[in-house]
Amino acid sequence: MTRARRDGDLAGEVTEAALVRDILYVFQGIDGKFIRMSGQEDCYKIDSKVAVSKSLRDLSSRLSELGWLHSKVRKYTDSRSLDRAFGLVGQSFCASLHEELKEYYRLLSVLHSQLQVEDEQGLPVLPSDSSLTLRRLLVWMYEPRFRLKTLAALVDFCQGRKGGELASAVHAYAKTGDPQMRALIQHILSLVSQPILHCLCRWIYDGELEDTYHEFFVASDPNVKTDRLWHDKYSLRKSMIPSFITMDQARKVLLIGKSINFLHQVCHDRTPPGKITPVSKTAENPKDAAELLSDLEGAFQEKIDAAYFDTSKYLLDVLNRNYLLLEHLQAMRRYLLLGQGDFIRHLMDLLKPELARPATTLYQHNLTGILETAVRATNAQFDHAEILKRLDVRLLEVSPGDTGWDVFSLDYHVDGPIATVFTRECMGHYLRVFHFLWRAKRMEYTLTDIWKGQMCNAKLLKTMPELSGVLHQCHILASEMVHFIHQMQYYITFEVLECSWDELWNKVQQAQDLDHIIAAHEAFLESVICRCLLDNNNRPLLNQLRSIFDQIIEFQNTQDSLYRSALEELSLRLQFEEKKRQREEEGQWGVTAEQEAEEQRRISDFKDMIPKLSSQLRVLTNFYQNVVQQFLVLLMTSSDESLRFLSFRLDFNEHYRAREPSCEHL
Repeated sequence: MTRARRDGDLAGEVTEAALVRDILYVFQGIDGKFIRMSGQEDCYKIDSKVAVSKSLRDLSSRLSELGWLHSKVRKYTDSRSLDRAFGLVGQSFCASLHEELKEYYRLLSVLHSQLQVEDEQGLPVLPSDSSLTLRRLLVWMYEPRFRLKTLAALVDFCQGRKGGELASAVHAYAKTGDPQMRALIQHILSLVSQPILHCLCRWIYDGELEDTYHEFFVASDPNVKTDRLWHDKYSLRKSMIPSFITMDQARKVLLIGKSINFLHQVCHDRTPPGKITPVSKTAENPKDAAELLSDLEGAFQEKIDAAYFDTSKYLLDVLNRNYLLLEHLQAMRRYLLLGQGDFIRHLMDLLKPELARPATTLYQHNLTGILETAVRATNAQFDHAEILKRLDVRLLEVSPGDTGWDVFSLDYHVDGPIATVFTRECMGHYLRVFHFLWRAKRMEYTLTDIWKGQMCNAKLLKTMPELSGVLHQCHILASEMVHFIHQMQYYITFEVLECSWDELWNKVQQAQDLDHIIAAHEAFLESVICRCLLDNNNRPLLNQLRSIFDQIIEFQNTQDSLYRSALEELSLRLQFEEKKRQREEEGQWGVTAEQEAEEQRRISDFKDMIPKLSSQLRVLTNFYQNVVQQFLVLLMTSSDESLRFLSFRLDFNEHYRAREPSCEHL
């Protein structure tokens, strides 16, 4: 029987054999004689004018879906295969789709061969047990249809994605209960993830970033200089982190490669990466990738953890052994945070004459010489030479009326690898804290001088009873100030610096990588800045505290003026008595009436000056107490518990609370 007879007459009903022949073409996305692509309905269908039974039309329609699915997948691969911007992951995805299509074409080839055999043997028009029929095709194409449907859905889901984002999309489809679908997606995922895992292995073992098409989740900025390598050069592309890699794993991967590059480029360490951490199996081919993906919580996690711990430990060892990181950290505590008490006290003693001068008359080389003298005379001389050579003097910007105390600051030069921890921002914080601590220490130093002056002059001025009232005022005000400064120093030294330092040191000892040390150090500085009232939230408190410090300096000047006048008066009186005694020994009158009158006038003038000094002290005392009261009110309304407790210590006997009605309800 001829092929024309098997196909049927166009004027009559189309036979099943003719539809089978068309369907085999449609399976490849090619229009058949009777079954064609409908642009309006976006599907393959039999022309409505063609006479065919409803059952055959329905079977043809169901089978034609494979052609539509094939065309969808083929169109995607054809459009992406030559697109270089699609990257290695995208090309691997296309390759996996091509691999599936090749299996599909192999099946179609078998079907075509069978149809050709039937044509050559001239089988009867009616279907036999061995002939191809639509129902048999429906059964045989069940699995290919399922696989094509999965691929088409995957193609839709992966549109517009590349790199790690594409791998995440494929991985999302693997989370299914259907074992056939899961096996298919896992196979595709092993091909798609292989470039990512290969790049990951090169990064964690060699520190090399092979990412021409920006598909890997670690990004590098070539414009960043070496001094900012750790902070700015490498970062995570969060959108490119595959969903089978956790954020913690991604952070560790970033740190591993970053540590290797930091060792090579910043620390100039030439140790081969293979000696830092043993190289385990890499993802050189899809089979290796599949093995890693099959044990993400086991072998894959162990691979990352081993490289992370080995590399991070080696980096910290290099920083501590070759660059004295921990010693520099302790040096910051001793010098910029005034922890080296003997050195700071001796430095203040040496600097006192210089810093009392106007700021514009200071010379840095003179101050540097004094600094070196203070180092040689105290325990600071036993510090490592690498630390001492970095210690220096800095003069801050001068404002009108500033003295040396206002512009003096210690400085600590940092460079090389340690500058990664002690960044410019961190050193700025250290200088702010130093300036605050230096001023507070100056208040303690000043009050010590005030107390020494009172003790030394107490006996001398006993012969001038008219001064007892004003001196008593000085003693009371000095006691108030000493109590305030001692409590502030206790708070700053123990509750702020020591507690924060202890927390920092514990974190540094437990740190597993350089990021942990940097984070702990920044948290330490932030805590000190905040609790020393140097942040924006505590600005009103800091302003009040500065006003209190100003009153202490004002009191020192007032008391010094009082003692100068009193001692000058005492000296004149003693000189008068001495002259009187000498004249009497010579057998003359001790004093003349005129000299006696002159002496009494001078004494009277001095006594008239005392009420003015007393009034000046009362004004100073009232102003000081008002400022302290306002400071206490701000402390008591603070959200920081330690500041509220400080207010209780400053006013333990409620002396200021009794003077300030607004404090009663607090």
